[in-house]
Amino acid sequence: MRTAMGVWRWRSNPLRRPTDLFEAWVAFAALVCVLVVAPAIGWVAGLQVDGTLQQAAHEQRQERHLVPAVVVRPAPEPDGDASADASAQRTAPHRTEIVAAWTAPDGSSHQGTVPAAEEPPRAGDRFRVWTDAHGRLVGQPLDPSAAVFHAGMAGLAAAVCVATLVETVRRLVVRRLMHRRYIRLDRAWAAAGPDWGRAGAGS
Repeated sequence: MRTAMGVWRWRSNPLRRPTDLFEAWVAFAALVCVLVVAPAIGWVAGLQVDGTLQQAAHEQRQERHLVPAVVVRPAPEPDGDASADASAQRTAPHRTEIVAAWTAPDGSSHQGTVPAAEEPPRAGDRFRVWTDAHGRLVGQPLDPSAAVFHAGMAGLAAAVCVATLVETVRRLVVRRLMHRRYIRLDRAWAAAGPDWGRAGAGS
């Protein structure tokens, strides 16, 4: 509102310089971009990302299946150098690896190494794992609510980026205008300098 009033006030002010009105219009345009254009771009970007993620989530739910599995035995410890980074092993969270067996949606039987669902794991314990139609282990499908959250964050990021770009351009324009004003002031001062303070200089 102050920017809009500033533009209106400078229209008929007899003391305004040519650059004053231009600067006011630049500020007004930047305000419109920040309040209208940036949110609109963020909204569109969020909708586009949400559509893409929701489609991916739908495809994953169609292609991935939660199947029952059973603990066969603890997985053997991986071979490695005994002098490996022990401090990292102490600080990092550790989940027991087990060998599990499961039946794929297509009826094929599989065994593989997976993290234990419960600690400590016991042979015969039952749990569920995500697989594709052929029994290959896959990650959990993307949750629709998580897709909405990521889309919202993407839209917000797009809006912030646009607003930041607009403000950066505005500051560059104002800096350029200020530079031109100083150049004109220096020229005017140089022209008036030799006669400054002399009697009758203004007559």
